[in-house]
Amino acid sequence: MKGVQFLVAFVVLALASSFASASDPSPLQDFCVAIDDYKSGVFVNGKFCKDPKLASADDFFYSGLNIPQNTSNPVGSTVTPVNVVQIPGLNTLGISLARIDYEPYGQNPPHTHPRASEILFVQEGTLYVGFVTSNPDNKLFTKVLNKGDVFVFPIGLIHFQFNIGKTNAVAFAALSSQNPGVITIANAVFGSDPPINPDVLAKAFQLDQNVVKSLQAKFWWDNN
Repeated sequence: MKGVQFLVAFVVLALASSFASASDPSPLQDFCVAIDDYKSGVFVNGKFCKDPKLASADDFFYSGLNIPQNTSNPVGSTVTPVNVVQIPGLNTLGISLARIDYEPYGQNPPHTHPRASEILFVQEGTLYVGFVTSNPDNKLFTKVLNKGDVFVFPIGLIHFQFNIGKTNAVAFAALSSQNPGVITIANAVFGSDPPINPDVLAKAFQLDQNVVKSLQAKFWWDNN
């Protein structure tokens, strides 16, 4: 009986560990300012750490998120990320931020963040937003957001934002990872390098192979 109890406890601990590792791990120190020079740092959570004695306030600072970005591109939006690349002091802290600018009828195309949930705040404009749940339901949740509204996109799920207003829109997104990653669905499927075999995509999307080849020949804009 004790052996069975030990086995159950072991399984529970293993599951707890797997859940804990599903997002950025908790830091074991006050901070770990990211550096690229491995000779003068310690490797932690995907980055090398600067000697804490050499850290400065600038390692935790970013300026310019108030500046509107150019949205003259095929999708009509631009994402300005503020993650561990822009702020080295975010390393191991499990958070990041982004500004999204939309021109009228511009969109942030369907995409996922493999390592983060997202909470979106609309500063200006009107956005139609939504996300789709995983198989087998693939249920769509949508909402029209106005200035001051907030919406949450769960980790890993496909989601989007579309400016349905006649004026520019601005939103800010907080994400639960220092480096959430982005997979834009159309870019990944039809713009991969090298291209996915058209036979695979034709069958998967139930399209004519010529349509697939036409889509693969397009330039897929990265708005990040």
